[in-house]
Amino acid sequence: MTVRLSAPQWQAAADAHRDRLDALIGGYLADRRRGAAHPVVDFLFTYYPYRPAHLRRWHPGFGTILDDPATGEHPYAEARGYERVPGGVQVAGAHLLKRERTLRTSAALLAATAARPARYGCFGLHEWAMVYRTGAPRHSMPLRLGAAGTDAVVEANRLVCTHFDAFRFFTGPARGRNATRLHHDDRLDHEQPGCLHATMDLYRVAAKLSPLVPSDLVADAFELAHTAREIDMRASPYDLTALGYEPIRIETTAGRAEYVTRQQAVAGAGSALRQRLLTVIGDLIGALPARE
Repeated sequence: MTVRLSAPQWQAAADAHRDRLDALIGGYLADRRRGAAHPVVDFLFTYYPYRPAHLRRWHPGFGTILDDPATGEHPYAEARGYERVPGGVQVAGAHLLKRERTLRTSAALLAATAARPARYGCFGLHEWAMVYRTGAPRHSMPLRLGAAGTDAVVEANRLVCTHFDAFRFFTGPARGRNATRLHHDDRLDHEQPGCLHATMDLYRVAAKLSPLVPSDLVADAFELAHTAREIDMRASPYDLTALGYEPIRIETTAGRAEYVTRQQAVAGAGSALRQRLLTVIGDLIGALPARE
């Protein structure tokens, strides 16, 4: 079923979306324009290939026509993935067809993750494993416990990471300590909903499928990824107090308990968001032309 939005309706939605994102990351973007780096938030725009300008631009999703404005050119007329229709523009059916493979692979990964029980015993040690027995930490911030203290925490705990895109940054000695040797091609066998990075990656899925998916879903995924990233780095071995982040001291019993509590909250929100994504992707797959 096609929905049609008048110019005032979609312009108001676009403004509200931009205002929402600016309230969340406007200060960060201003600092970034001045050349400042941020070891927590930068990750969301370097690891994930979705620029702030793309994130701030609203899209209605597939199946919605945006009426022509009363004056001037339609700002979406030349946007990637859109096509002209009488009296307006919409996300093109050709673009939907072009993204079929991504839709199906994303649905498979999301469904496999959702079907697996959540695990909460990793304590965020993936960031510690990335600096284990190395003199070259990934960030310029100091290590809270120093190199020897960081190594001792890794050695005192089990590494049970289930997320390949974190595991691949482990140092060589740390990879050998992980309970499972992870590979890119077996992600369907290991991704689980308790993982902070699996929740963060919901943003990757939503962003990759824009403009097919509505921007409120992309923004919700980004906001949750932002929250998860803060927890991720607060539980890391780095001292981020100068940036206003109090550490979650996972080297202590109380710190591990705090981490699990926060991890469970993010996982719960992530599970609901994952189901929303699966529903939208399922509808998009259902809108594909039938194969002969």
